[in-house]
Parts: sequence; structure tokens; C-alpha cells
Amino acid sequence: MTRSDWGEWLPRAVESADPDTVAIWYLGCNGFVLKGSDGTTVAIDPYLGTGDPPRTIRMIPVPFDPADVDEMDAVFATHEHTDHTHGPSQAPILAGTGAPFYAPDDSLAVALEEEAWPANYDVDDEQFVEVAEGDAVEVGEFTVHVEFSHDPDSTHPVSYVFEHDSGTFFHGGDTKPHAEFDALGDQYDIDLGVLAFGAVGNIDDKETGEPKRTRWYSTENGIVEAASALRIDRLLPSHWDMWKGLTADPKVLHHHARSYAYPRSLEIAEIGDRVDL
Repeated sequence: MTRSDWGEWLPRAVESADPDTVAIWYLGCNGFVLKGSDGTTVAIDPYLGTGDPPRTIRMIPVPFDPADVDEMDAVFATHEHTDHTHGPSQAPILAGTGAPFYAPDDSLAVALEEEAWPANYDVDDEQFVEVAEGDAVEVGEFTVHVEFSHDPDSTHPVSYVFEHDSGTFFHGGDTKPHAEFDALGDQYDIDLGVLAFGAVGNIDDKETGEPKRTRWYSTENGIVEAASALRIDRLLPSHWDMWKGLTADPKVLHHHARSYAYPRSLEIAEIGDRVDL
């Protein structure tokens, strides 16, 4: 864990915001903060680590120190990978705010067993809530539905649908396209959806240390295929900025999406940017 490159301005910007609908800040990687018109604030997959150089090398700033977060009503994790479930990034937020941590079973195994957050940080066992596909959670002004995610590299990934009076936000984690998304597209009217996007590059193998062709995220055609099936009105690509060797240019998606009915538009955000539902 490193200190923030940006000081406290981003947590203070979230706290002072008074959105008419839902304000959404992109934290880089696959992290987001949502704040509703009544003030409910939640985070999804906030990651403030630098990876594991030289295998995974962070290419963007660390946007804030988790100890500087004073207001948070819940933190959600999509799956168990380090850049989605990470004690140094997330446990201080739970400790400082008392927020619950919603996550699938394998993410909770990382938090409670592998990293032992209650023993190493000032958090209680009661703050950890297991969720699974089909569950719904009420957090302030948000109803959060836990849904299917197709990430073959994960042992138990989920996606989240955040319903609010002003619209619906979808976070797919690191999902790739899947036939089940047609049903989700029928079930929800997704105004703004996040899908992970990146290049296919060479990352050192954990066992051998040798470079290995790696596809962790959807490429251009895959992300548009998933967005089309989900019928996402506004597509916000994520994760393209994070790891050296897997970065990509989200602007190229304009060409790939042009002939599809969905997504209707692209929302290109850089780390620290705010978009509104």
C-alpha cells in the first residue's frame, strides 16, 4: 500500500457533493463510488494497491488514502481477486465508517481467513455479509441486486445492479460475455453499465516467471457483445487503465459499438472523473 498521490481531494469531493440523481466517481481499475440524491454512499471494488511488481504494475495514481474516507454506507466486492478484495484498501474504510462489506463467499474467505481483517484492522465480524446470485440488499436509497457474472478466472464472481429512483446502474466486475446476459437485459432497464475492458498482453506467469499471453478482460468485440445483450444505454468501460501490458484505448469502442442498438452511447471516464445517472 502506498500513500495517495492526490491527497484528500477525492473523498472530500464525494462528501460535499449534492447530486440530483446519483453521482458516480471512477476510482480507476474497477473501483467506483456512488452517492445518491439523499446522501447514501457506497463503493464497489475500491483498490488502492500498486499490484505485485514486476508481474502486475499499477499505471495510474492512487487516488486517496482509505483512512481519509469518513462517510460510507457500504462496500461491495465483485470477486476474490486482489484488485477487488484487498484488506489494505478496504478494511480501513470499514474501520473508519462502520460500513458493512457485502461480498460472495470466496471474497469473504480472503477477507476473513487469508487476510484476517478482524484481527489486523478495527473491524467486527458482523460487518461482513455474504451475498449470492438472486439476493437483494437495501442500502439507504439503493436496492442492490446480486446477479450472475462470467469471469472464468474467478472462483465465484458476481455482478451488482443498483436500482435508484433516478435510474439503474450495473457493475459487471470482470465479466466477459455470456448467454445469461440476455435474460438480465430483459429483467433490468440499465441506464449506465460498467464492463471491464483491456488488451491481451503478456504477464509473467506466477509459477514460472515467464511471460504468458493473458486475457483478463473483454476486448473490443467482447465488451460490446456483453453491453448489447444487457441492453446498456450508456456503457462505461473500466479496468483499461490499470495494468502495464493490458492497458487499452476505450475511445476505439465507438467504432465497435456503432452498428449495435446497444450501447446507445459510450461514457469514457478517467480516474477521478464523475459521471451522473
